[in-house]
Amino acid sequence: MKYLVILSALACVAYAQIPGPCQSPKQWEARVLTLDRSKNFTQFGKVSYDETQRRERIIEEVEFGSDRDYFDTLFLHNVGKGYILNLKTRKCNVTNLTEPFIPRGVPREAEFEGEATIGAAGVPGEFMVVENFKGTFRSTGAKFFGVSTVPDCMPIEFGYYSEKTGFVQQTMFDVNIGISDPNVFIPPKECL
Repeated sequence: MKYLVILSALACVAYAQIPGPCQSPKQWEARVLTLDRSKNFTQFGKVSYDETQRRERIIEEVEFGSDRDYFDTLFLHNVGKGYILNLKTRKCNVTNLTEPFIPRGVPREAEFEGEATIGAAGVPGEFMVVENFKGTFRSTGAKFFGVSTVPDCMPIEFGYYSEKTGFVQQTMFDVNIGISDPNVFIPPKECL
């Protein structure tokens, strides 16, 4: 019996050593590069992201094949509305959102995959440690992967695949915690 108790205690200690996914900030702003190679789609923009209220705004340059356009895109999943303002024509398209909000941080469903070093390991100031994760969203069945910084858990890469969207990959950089302008989630006047 004594050995069973010791074995159980050791098993608990070993299980506690398995790292879980970190907790990403719920609000941040960044520059973002989105690629969908299957559709020859590239998007470069500035994103304001609010996971708490399920809102996202992207001022973006979109390249679709050889066509290039500029948009101010606002997704308000908290009220089910999307606003896409073409910055050249000033025409706004208002839609009802049918797709669920996709968290860009580390989702609750994430499984820890391991740590890695980006840059020149061992050279002070020339590297960062990151955590890799993957998983499947319970709500949609879409598969995802990501990379976040250690110890702050800032997302720097996120990818997902679903039958509807195909494979989409995003790289975030110049990331800042928080939202600098709380009015960023108000629809453009052309959309009202």
